[in-house]
Amino acid sequence: MRRHTISKLKLLPALALLFTPIAYAADNIERPALKQTVDNVILPVMQKNNIPGMTVGITIDGKDYVYHYGLASKETQQPVNQNTLFEVGSISKTVAATLAYYAQVNGKLAFTDNTSQYLPALKGSHFDDISLLNLATHTSGLPLFIADDIKTTPQLMNYLKQWKPAHDTGSQRVYSNMGIGTLGMIAANTMGQPYEEIVEKKIFPMLGMTHSYLNVPQSQMKNYAQGYSKQDAPVRLNKDLLWAEAYGVKTNATDLLRFLKANMQVGTNIDEKLQLAITNTHAGYFKSGDMTQDLMWEQYAYPVTLEKLLAGNSAATMDTKTSQLSPVLQPASDVLINKTGSTNGFAAYTAFIPAKKVGIVILANKNYSIDQRVTAAYQILTALDNQK
Repeated sequence: MRRHTISKLKLLPALALLFTPIAYAADNIERPALKQTVDNVILPVMQKNNIPGMTVGITIDGKDYVYHYGLASKETQQPVNQNTLFEVGSISKTVAATLAYYAQVNGKLAFTDNTSQYLPALKGSHFDDISLLNLATHTSGLPLFIADDIKTTPQLMNYLKQWKPAHDTGSQRVYSNMGIGTLGMIAANTMGQPYEEIVEKKIFPMLGMTHSYLNVPQSQMKNYAQGYSKQDAPVRLNKDLLWAEAYGVKTNATDLLRFLKANMQVGTNIDEKLQLAITNTHAGYFKSGDMTQDLMWEQYAYPVTLEKLLAGNSAATMDTKTSQLSPVLQPASDVLINKTGSTNGFAAYTAFIPAKKVGIVILANKNYSIDQRVTAAYQILTALDNQK
């Protein structure tokens, strides 16, 4: 397959009028070519999908460049700015995985343990043979969504007790909110605090993510972007069971870039145990095509073609055969690590390349297709390579 490279896109005057970009270089160093590249890629995506507002954040050798476009709310006409909070959907799963590994570093759990060891209600069920690692790698066989009639933890335990997997544990990658949600709940329980409390009061502060939330406080509601469905109806996420663990984070580009830099160990100075946990979420345990499944993160050998990234982020990987890696693939720098995130009213994508100390965050207050997000990020990163 041939490698895709960025094309020189022409900005139409109408686009510039529709979505006047606001550039915010976090380190006050201008990069005109980078700004032009981001404009050229993002403005057509906004127009094509009728997206009200977007933010793109790029970190290069520890320096951040953040660009804002359009409106946080069509109703109030409030523009997107550095304080705007976006729902990041399943990128939240990487926070849950980080907390779980942090619990392991602190001797509270082990990923090799079976799930029923931490949830006594499940003893004697299939969870006697499903490990915490299976929950962390989408290889438990649990379905994506929790049924609408399951509203409480006891109801969830009753469902799990009776549930039967369709495949042998570890043989199939079945993308699952329920799996990572259960792992996050277990990790928080072992640390002696509710999940929402330990993430907001411990993990985010330790990372210096001062504008990241599960429950947006009233004082920050003015910064919480209004999301829009594919039918352009105003919408925000519903707090269903395990919502916080699976898709509950709201944050801005600056904080999310800080998380990426912690993942690359660039320009951050955080607690040694937390750093160890973050780094070890990059170990590879299962292989599906060209994609290696880490602890919620998904990685590819670098350099990687756009075709391979699109295939690895396609709907086909939501339920597909997988093979366990033995030995485990240890965290490496010559990889591209990424994660998508979606809610009914928001779309997000993150990717970083540790060897290059480069990362990108793309946030939007409307859900649009994953392939467009991946392509946009790839075009920007490719152009950045050419600009160096």
